[in-house]
Amino acid sequence: MEREAYLYRNVEENKVECLTCQRRCVISIDKRGWCHTRVNKGGKLYSLIYGEVSSLSINPIEKKPVFHFYPGSRWLSLGSLGCNFRCPGCQNWEISHWKEGAMHSEYLSPEESINKAKTAGCIGISWTFNEPTLWFEYTLDGAKLAKAQGLYTNYVTNGFITEEAFDMIAPYLDVYRVDIKGCSEKTYLETGHIEKFKGILDITEKAKGYGMHVEAVTNIIPGFNDDENELRGIASWIKYTLGPDTPWHVTRFYPHYELSHLSPTSVSVLERAWQIGKEESLWYVYLGNVPGHRWENTYCHVCGELLIERYVFEVIRNRLKNGRCPKCNTMIPGKFS
Repeated sequence: MEREAYLYRNVEENKVECLTCQRRCVISIDKRGWCHTRVNKGGKLYSLIYGEVSSLSINPIEKKPVFHFYPGSRWLSLGSLGCNFRCPGCQNWEISHWKEGAMHSEYLSPEESINKAKTAGCIGISWTFNEPTLWFEYTLDGAKLAKAQGLYTNYVTNGFITEEAFDMIAPYLDVYRVDIKGCSEKTYLETGHIEKFKGILDITEKAKGYGMHVEAVTNIIPGFNDDENELRGIASWIKYTLGPDTPWHVTRFYPHYELSHLSPTSVSVLERAWQIGKEESLWYVYLGNVPGHRWENTYCHVCGELLIERYVFEVIRNRLKNGRCPKCNTMIPGKFS
């Protein structure tokens, strides 16, 4: 379904500049932007994917992964088509690398998404699977309705949204789960096909300033972002910009698409990344995509007591009492029932 974009401006000769993602594509008549989900028709910019749902499921919040916002809660997870990065090893490449042709999607109105979430007993809606920034009009409409109906909202994002778009949707977002792929232009050029990534860091800092719950994820890819200096740079940035209480997930890469020739990330590299995070004084570092690893669990940052025990995406045991450690009574950062 087409919908006129909420954020664009007219420039010379009937061209329009998209103001939704930081690429800020200037698009000629009948042409599409880099993401292929937006088209200039007669000097107006239109989204081609409003309400087009390619993926829908009910998932625990841990699958995003988010560990410090109502652990064990269920969320309606929605995805559409396209991406402004198109990473070579994306696990959802079938939808994120879509450019044209059959969408293999079904239309779901924002109102219907809210009803589905409430009927299923979910506490919130998560826009995920592909980059939600491209779905901006739909996610903004849905977020407004969700907040009015008492539901929480979550963006699972690469963070390459413009300041203009972010400021519009920020009042309606509760959780901002952002990928921090590296701390070098080389890494972002090789993975996201962008040369400058500072805007991602700036927007993430803004999310924290807005009072959103922020968790960062680095999927560690062999030969791309597994260098110790890169990982230490990420951990240090989190500590000094977002705060040491911000959870950092270092997750195992599994081969997909153009990176199918690589091996999965070794557990030893992930464990070293975890150690780097702790050396940089981050309170909560998690190791992901290694089922049964003890660093899937949450431990008190003061006394080390086991607080939340997990297996994959399920909470096996939650020992928090009113958000506090049962041993030393420390308040744990996040939101807990």
